[in-house]
Amino acid sequence: MERDDQDKSQAGTPMSDISEVSALSDASNASDSNASRHPFIRSPHSTLIRLSFPVLLSLIAEPLTGLVDTIFVAKLGSAPLAALGVGTTVLSSIFWIFNFLGIASQTESADAMGHGDTLQLRHIATLAISMAVVLSLLVMLLTFPFIATFTHWMEATGNVHELAVSYIKIRLWGGPAILISVAAFGVMRGRQDMATPLWVAGGINVMNMILDPLLIFGWTLFPEMGVAGAAVASVLSQWTGAIACIFYLLRQLGGPVVVNISQAVALLKVGRDLFLRTGMLILFLLLTTRAATAIGAEAGAAHQAIRQVWFFTAFLLDAYATVGQSLVAYFLGADQKGEAKRVASIVCSWSFGTGLLLMGLMLLGQNLVIQIMVPGAAVAAFAGAWHIAAMVQPVNALAFATDGIHWGTGDYAYLRNVVLVSTISSSLLLLSLESLGTLTLTGVWGVMILWVFIRAIGGMVRIWPGMGKAPLTTH
Repeated sequence: MERDDQDKSQAGTPMSDISEVSALSDASNASDSNASRHPFIRSPHSTLIRLSFPVLLSLIAEPLTGLVDTIFVAKLGSAPLAALGVGTTVLSSIFWIFNFLGIASQTESADAMGHGDTLQLRHIATLAISMAVVLSLLVMLLTFPFIATFTHWMEATGNVHELAVSYIKIRLWGGPAILISVAAFGVMRGRQDMATPLWVAGGINVMNMILDPLLIFGWTLFPEMGVAGAAVASVLSQWTGAIACIFYLLRQLGGPVVVNISQAVALLKVGRDLFLRTGMLILFLLLTTRAATAIGAEAGAAHQAIRQVWFFTAFLLDAYATVGQSLVAYFLGADQKGEAKRVASIVCSWSFGTGLLLMGLMLLGQNLVIQIMVPGAAVAAFAGAWHIAAMVQPVNALAFATDGIHWGTGDYAYLRNVVLVSTISSSLLLLSLESLGTLTLTGVWGVMILWVFIRAIGGMVRIWPGMGKAPLTTH
């Protein structure tokens, strides 16, 4: 049976343009795999870039749905755009908290690759997809009755509230597809197949870009649906991507295997710290969006535009972190801690440099963003906050890089504690400023600096010099 599993795993190769990495993926599935042959050992910088490039493109493609929706909905005015901001924030908060499915499945899959354990890889894939389906259905059942409560809590009123409720009700039907894709992408990237998520995410966004104008503004047989049309386009696109992921995993790994309760409990234990960590991240982002919306529709619209670009750059930075996570877990699984720490050094260096580049591009691109994403009435609230979002990019890059490294080591509890400190301190500052009644959108993004800075410093000191029981400490 175990031999059959190995044969099935070797039957298909990852959809990658990088032949060396594809060959590695096959070799890692064989019983005589040797981590010393990994291309990172010979050419660390070029290997990181080659692996990061398809991840970069796929992670760019993922937030493009939000960017495309924002561009089209912005033409409808400030109220629809603010409603889109509220709706996407609530939905991302609900489902992003389950991103431990992708993080844990990626780390565990990469570790299994380091050990050459193909049967364990199939167990991880089966368990991750199964839990994605169960958790998403549970979330849908628990969320529908409270949609209006969520939008009211986000300070949405009047037309903004009505449009946001409509948007969320439709988008919830895409919930299972979102979590299936998250779990599947984790398994793929754990196998160091970085290209397939690109093809899937790209297909989702091409479909969304085609459907958006047809359903938002209407054309021939397509009715004019406004903000609701953007939601329908997203749901149809997401389900298409999820189905593609399932077919791909069946082809690469074979059919599902039986998993027991203890395996599910083990994954939930891994997810416990990630769940709390992600929940705190979401809480802070909710508080910032709530504060911006409470300032007024114009500030809410400007915040939505900045937030979408911020998420876009964040996914760019996450490309290095994603590759770093897989490489660190792979080398630790192969008992090569020195190489894992070298991965950390190189990932942080490239991330910081990219953060500097993004800062420059954002400062230079301010007027372009205003033209395509910011309604005229919201321009006055936009500039100061935009400058802050740009200037913090290098520090944000280190926060993302160290997150990926610690995910790869399985140091989830430490990451939880760092985010607890950053979120609690930053949230208290935000709420204090809001209670004074003088908070502006620039002030909201100013608090973001503290939030990002604490996360970056906490992530760095765990690696250098290795504070506490650091997994990468070599002495």
